[in-house]
Amino acid sequence: MTTSSNPEPNRQQLNRQQLVAKMHKALRAHYKPVEPDVGQPMLEQVLFACCLENAPYEIAAQALKRLRESYFDLNEVRVTTVAELAETLQGLPDPAKAALSLRRVLQSVFESSYSFSLDNAKKHSIAHGIKTLEHLHGIPPFVVAYVGSTALGGHFVPLDLGAMQALFLTGIISAEEYDAGKQPGLDRYVPKKAGVEFGSLLHQFGVEVLTNVHGAAVKKLLQAINPAAKDRFPKRGEALPAPNPPPVSPGKDSQRAADAAEAARTAAEEHRPAGPQAAARPAGRTPLPPPGSGPKRAADGKPIAGSKPGPKPFVVKPNVGRAPAANQPPEVPPQAPAAGKGEPVKKAAVPAKKPPVAKKMADKPAKPAPASKPKAKESAAKNDRTPASKKASNQHSDQLSRRKPR
Repeated sequence: MTTSSNPEPNRQQLNRQQLVAKMHKALRAHYKPVEPDVGQPMLEQVLFACCLENAPYEIAAQALKRLRESYFDLNEVRVTTVAELAETLQGLPDPAKAALSLRRVLQSVFESSYSFSLDNAKKHSIAHGIKTLEHLHGIPPFVVAYVGSTALGGHFVPLDLGAMQALFLTGIISAEEYDAGKQPGLDRYVPKKAGVEFGSLLHQFGVEVLTNVHGAAVKKLLQAINPAAKDRFPKRGEALPAPNPPPVSPGKDSQRAADAAEAARTAAEEHRPAGPQAAARPAGRTPLPPPGSGPKRAADGKPIAGSKPGPKPFVVKPNVGRAPAANQPPEVPPQAPAAGKGEPVKKAAVPAKKPPVAKKMADKPAKPAPASKPKAKESAAKNDRTPASKKASNQHSDQLSRRKPR
């Protein structure tokens, strides 16, 4: 029994490729592709893509123009609130989301280079430019793919919510891929020279699907692309349900982050001080003493007679402020109450005078002072026969001992 060396062709992949080709042909007959302005700076194209998500080209261009005219420069846009930017971007399908993307992108660009320029991302390879864009905080995937296909010259198909709904209704992507919001491999079904044109046509079709899914133009295009996918079309009067992304599976990075958080929590518990001071103190209350402190008690809580008192419980005393120690006036002794008319007035007690010193002591002649004895240092100097070098060292050590510490 012989087996063929060629593997069996993937019918789903061929069918998907055929659907993409039919879709490109039908959209080219109904819409006109919009050529991007690649002559603008890269940051300008990023800001335009933030306004272009789920919006027509003309409305996105008008909103960005209005934004540049309303503010002095991009730094003023960066420090403006999202609510004020959303008022300026009125006319877009979701002005608040576009304003948030604009503000986050400008903040990330300013923090990375303290300027408003992304032209350095075009000096290297396309992969380096894509990585530079992905490192900007809050930049949508649609903006990365759009700028990658226009400013960087890569082969990408930008997909927003309207484009994903169009691909789902035509049967090109499955329900799982629609919920995940990704379609890997779509750029392989489109030639590179037609990538920008297909992305522009698909974006216009997605905007019409998002705004009027039950319109005649949408039904006509869906019938021309894939008539067998009519069961995916929503009922009359109902909109296509929004994607329901699956729960994020714990990957290596998230698992490492969880392990690091658990390790930090465990270390904090190990180094936590023992006793009630470790716990949060209730407002206006003293924390309870630790278990086991104080005298032994019975089951009903009464202390057992004759038992040894345990350690004193830890009590947090309030920090009562005291009055500053100022120079207070001397206390005045209390005065005696005034006597009545009939009562005799008592005189204050006068301290007794000391007896006068006898004059005999002053009349006696003073005794002559005894001869002063030689000082101890002089006598010690006479008897000392140590050499001069030793004396100098002793004097130096005495000076060091008298010196105050620094």
